[in-house]
Amino acid sequence: MRLLTIGAFARAARLTPKALRLYDELGLLQPAAVDPDSAYRLYDPDQLEQARLIAQLRRIGMPLAEIRNVCALEPAAAAEAISAYWQRIVTDTAARGRLTAFLLEHLSGRGTTMSYASPTLGLHWAAGCEIGTVRDSNEDATYASDLLLAVADGARGPGGAAASAAAIDALRPLELADVPAAELLRKLADAVTEADRTVRGAATDDHQPITTLTAILRRGSQLALVHVGDTRAYLLRGGELSQLTQDHTWVQSQVDQGRLGPQEAAAHPQRALLVRALGAGGDHLEADLALRTALAGDRYLLCSDGLSAVVDHAALRTALGGAADPDETVQRLISLAHDGGAPDNIACVVADVVTV
Repeated sequence: MRLLTIGAFARAARLTPKALRLYDELGLLQPAAVDPDSAYRLYDPDQLEQARLIAQLRRIGMPLAEIRNVCALEPAAAAEAISAYWQRIVTDTAARGRLTAFLLEHLSGRGTTMSYASPTLGLHWAAGCEIGTVRDSNEDATYASDLLLAVADGARGPGGAAASAAAIDALRPLELADVPAAELLRKLADAVTEADRTVRGAATDDHQPITTLTAILRRGSQLALVHVGDTRAYLLRGGELSQLTQDHTWVQSQVDQGRLGPQEAAAHPQRALLVRALGAGGDHLEADLALRTALAGDRYLLCSDGLSAVVDHAALRTALGGAADPDETVQRLISLAHDGGAPDNIACVVADVVTV
């Protein structure tokens, strides 16, 4: 077969000779031959497909080092690698978009004041974590302080309890970090990414532990919320209870797509099947992030599905809306879970925003 000069090959591949020389130097696409007299690079027409693939991967922004790895894979594996790369780009772009929107709102004067610390607001909190009546071990974990609230639910089986504890431990250094309000979301995202690596690193040959995580980090009146899985965060404000998080479950995805109704979802046998969790696989974890402004009188609830799956929304609102302090409220919520059979571990944190 007749070889093509670098100029002819570049035109056929819609590349430049300069790009082809770079790809040769990096070992991405080496010429089929080099003329011994002129030192011109010569290419086989069969190399056009790989050249076009490299060009397309460059157009979506893939680094050359990663392109080298993709080009060495079989087509099916290459497709998976490209999909994983693009998912990272989409996730990173979404996270930057949320932070950009917040900064624009603040700088244009429409947002709330981004003070590092407010001397007038604080949290009164309580936490509870029980095994329930059916399980023989507890994989849930809770943490609560004036600056950090967290609930995690490890998968049943080896490593579940360690995974939930590791997820919360990854956030605790943020309590002492000198983090301005505008940096809260980024710091939370970084901490959760590190926690995901830790959980994935605890895998054995026959078991990969996973855990959900819902947490709130406070700086003054600013509350940064991070969420992965089916643990939940609720806000009681002015007597109205709002669910702040959306479950990352297969059943919830079917509800979002209109394939299941709320009643069908509540009774579905796969309602606990997670589509997102720490340790669930992949090189990049997609966490939901949000920034909220706390108001005196707010009451927050973070809980595992051991509570939310057996105590309905109305009962939660009634229990949270009582005059009881956080300690009594936590015990009331755990009692309600037991009234519902307590088939799973029960974890909850109740925190009141107060003037101090």
